[in-house]
Amino acid sequence: MQAMGSLAAGGVLSSLAAPTARAVIPPGIHFGVQLNAFPIDPNRFQSFLDVLGQIKQVGYQGFESSFRNLSPQFANPEPARRSIEQTGLTFFGIHIFFPNPGYDQATRIAAPSVYEPVAHGGAALGARHLILSGAPCQNREQLKRKIEALDAAGGYARSAGLGAAYHNHWWEFESKIGEIEALYTQTDPELVHFVLDAGHAYHGGANVPAFIRAHSKRIVGFHLRDFKNDEYVELGTGTFPLHEVAATILQIGWKGWVENEEERADHSQTGLKVIAPAYRAMKEAFSQ
Repeated sequence: MQAMGSLAAGGVLSSLAAPTARAVIPPGIHFGVQLNAFPIDPNRFQSFLDVLGQIKQVGYQGFESSFRNLSPQFANPEPARRSIEQTGLTFFGIHIFFPNPGYDQATRIAAPSVYEPVAHGGAALGARHLILSGAPCQNREQLKRKIEALDAAGGYARSAGLGAAYHNHWWEFESKIGEIEALYTQTDPELVHFVLDAGHAYHGGANVPAFIRAHSKRIVGFHLRDFKNDEYVELGTGTFPLHEVAATILQIGWKGWVENEEERADHSQTGLKVIAPAYRAMKEAFSQ
């Protein structure tokens, strides 16, 4: 079965290579991938390393991971860090996401009792950023507390040796109280940056290129995903304006990490089947 899997992966990779051979990623743009498309067993670290090997073969330069995939390594991080570094991939960020009830209901983000050990564990494993998602704010008092909590989390991440970045979903853009603008303009720019999930922003009704132009100085990374008829689809096959977003990023001279995130509403995790074609779509959109 392992041999068959290797053959299948090889087929995906060989089909990817030819169309992208001539495409050149502009200097300063780094392609990464959020690992949600892969079934990783947190209790079997080798399954994590196997995934890194696959994304490296595709051509991605780095990755972002849920903290759940790596939390068993926090107690003894050095061997795991060495193994990650040996892949040659950059560990862009360790991400904390919960379904809404899992967040601290006062601050709408993870509680310090959650993000503090993740910050230390992620730093010990070589991550560059602590990435936080959050629940939508229902009123301005909640929004005020969320902003204060993000500043506090940013300060803590800095003390642990990480940058801190907030990752949006569509609900911040659909907010009736202007949540996304408040987060970008009222958090401390020295402590809090952003991973703009451009796909979710689009799904939430944003003019994504205009938003990028207005807020690029706060953005340290992008997530790219696609939608068609309100359903997640493979990057480049839906209505998300991938080429326009890429052109905007290049026109303003932004440098940093652009990551693909292939999630599905049914939680299916098909790995290379979706990640490899997405890489091709990214290269085509960003090629010069």
